[in-house]
Amino acid sequence: MASLAHAEDSVLVPPDDTVAGASQALWSQRWWEWAGSFPMEMSPIADKTGDLCTNGQSGDVWFLAGTYGTKRAVRTCHVPQGKYLFFPLINYVAYPPYGHEVSCMQVMTDAARLTNAPGGLVLAVDGVRFTEMAQHRQLSPACFDLGAKALPARRMYPAAANGYYAMLKPLSPGRHTVEFGGSLPSMYQAVTYQLIVE
Repeated sequence: MASLAHAEDSVLVPPDDTVAGASQALWSQRWWEWAGSFPMEMSPIADKTGDLCTNGQSGDVWFLAGTYGTKRAVRTCHVPQGKYLFFPLINYVAYPPYGHEVSCMQVMTDAARLTNAPGGLVLAVDGVRFTEMAQHRQLSPACFDLGAKALPARRMYPAAANGYYAMLKPLSPGRHTVEFGGSLPSMYQAVTYQLIVE
């Protein structure tokens, strides 16, 4: 049976704390820019095993991928020691269909509306379960171009993100299990990472 985490010894960073000079709201935008930068065959989100987990990683924060909102994933990933981990329990990004003009306010409203009723938000690290994850809602601080870092680049502006995320402090060297997920009316995900920190 999983135990519950205590705030004073938690690996979970409080949602309003900054990491590496940026708010977690900004990290949520950066997560989407990272996620949107890959062709499907190289995407850590489409990855079934974890073999692609190092793609596009740099800096103090390491992104873990969710799924495309319809399935369970079990992955193994080697993570360098000293990295924060940032990932979505469940999230959504809104952007205009190709060729359509939509305002920034409209996509921000759409992203917020589609993430208003989360269910079953789950986070467990090495069998320790975290509660009250609805407090970890983050929305992108401004609209952004989701396709700006894609190869080849493609314009996907304005985009706005909203969802429920976790930022973990760097884990100790060795093996760790991170389980996360959640549901929205139109999607769900359940992800398990076997992490080897080295």
